[in-house]
Amino acid sequence: MSDSSSMPPAKPPAGQAMWGGRFTARPDALMQAINVSIGFDRRLAEQDLAGSRAHAAMLRKQGVISSEDEAAIQKGLEEIGREIAEGRFPFREEFEDIHMNVEARLAELIGPASGRLHTARSRNDQVALDFRLWVREACDRTLEQLRGLQRALVAKAEANAETLMPGFTHLQPAQPVTFGHHLMAYVEMFGRDASRFADARARMNESPLGAAALAGSPFPIDRHETAQALGFSAPMANSLDAVSDRDFALEALAAGSICATHLSRLAEEIVIWMTPQFGFVKLSDAFTTGSSIMPQKKNPDAAELVRGKAGRALAAFTQLSVVMKGLPLTYSKDMQEDKVPTFEAFDSLEVSLAAMTGMIADLEPVPERMAAAAGAGFSTATDLADWLVRKLDLPFRQAHHLTGAAVKRAEALGVDLPNLPLAELQGLEPRITGDVYEVLSPAASAASRKSYGGTAPDQVRAQAARWKEILK
Repeated sequence: MSDSSSMPPAKPPAGQAMWGGRFTARPDALMQAINVSIGFDRRLAEQDLAGSRAHAAMLRKQGVISSEDEAAIQKGLEEIGREIAEGRFPFREEFEDIHMNVEARLAELIGPASGRLHTARSRNDQVALDFRLWVREACDRTLEQLRGLQRALVAKAEANAETLMPGFTHLQPAQPVTFGHHLMAYVEMFGRDASRFADARARMNESPLGAAALAGSPFPIDRHETAQALGFSAPMANSLDAVSDRDFALEALAAGSICATHLSRLAEEIVIWMTPQFGFVKLSDAFTTGSSIMPQKKNPDAAELVRGKAGRALAAFTQLSVVMKGLPLTYSKDMQEDKVPTFEAFDSLEVSLAAMTGMIADLEPVPERMAAAAGAGFSTATDLADWLVRKLDLPFRQAHHLTGAAVKRAEALGVDLPNLPLAELQGLEPRITGDVYEVLSPAASAASRKSYGGTAPDQVRAQAARWKEILK
């Protein structure tokens, strides 16, 4: 995809490229191999046709082409659309890219009138338009998938608002939480992902069509009309920026990278939770595989693949950033390298979101294993410290010190805090009463965290209800 004149011949002479007016020889085979992009940019066919339809209609309204020529162009584009949909379109490497393939086929179908379609545009604004349309649609698909994943998480969280599990820091038991609360954390994370995609979509929703090669067009075109026809909020205000900008792809890839990171974190937790050492959750055969040699194995391969595919999204953002970082205005052929990483990143993100949504719906917690782990590792120590502050009016640092001593004593006796005898506690602080045991169970600890956004079951249900309303 590169510069082309505003009105090329409808069909090149035999042995000459579509852009070949100045050139007398065909490209060397090696040049053809590195230059051709139809192998991957054929994915932009639908967007290319949409842009051409809007451009042709505008040219006719502005009196640049006749009604007869526009009718022939629209009819030819419609036929090309059918051929592509039915797998009959003759994609040919000799025409390099999707734009020239469509134009060449249009010439075969309708003759000289096809040459008028390229009036007042260039392949530079064509590809900028097509790619922008594709990325915009990819953002829309991703937003819908994120909502589906959030709905699955909210449903599972609501059903497990009281299911105890350990909350971790440093992957060490920290404080008891509920499984529902843990899942709702990912609802928030994916909600931010959705807002980033929506934000990126709003910013990219300006049309580059009509910027032509880089300087605009001398023809009396109406860029506002084509922008509106293609669902854009406005045309881009600077023709140089219009053909050289790839911020829209970078921003979408940045959002995709963060989203993939969130998916990978959740996938990693599922992998950990499914180990026999944890045993917190189960997945059905639909999302697991076996071993070719070890018959006992049930591997969480779907989660592992989601975790692994995050690398594609991260790499795509880096790859396109490196491509763009040294380019002067405006178009350079380097920018042909923008599509493959973007396509691959969104393909990976799409399958990862679908797999994770399926896994969350399929996932079944093992409450007894979770509850047992929730009380391990002296996880209610903070509750003891808080009780000493509330009931005995101790400064928190003193309460923290006393609690540390209680943990040390419990560890020496081989018991958890709820089973540490009252006499042992009173040996550390005589004013401690038996009421302290009301806060030392994991369930009591979780239930006490009633502050907004806390892990108490009522808070989990309230947040689930809030998100259900948002996700309607």
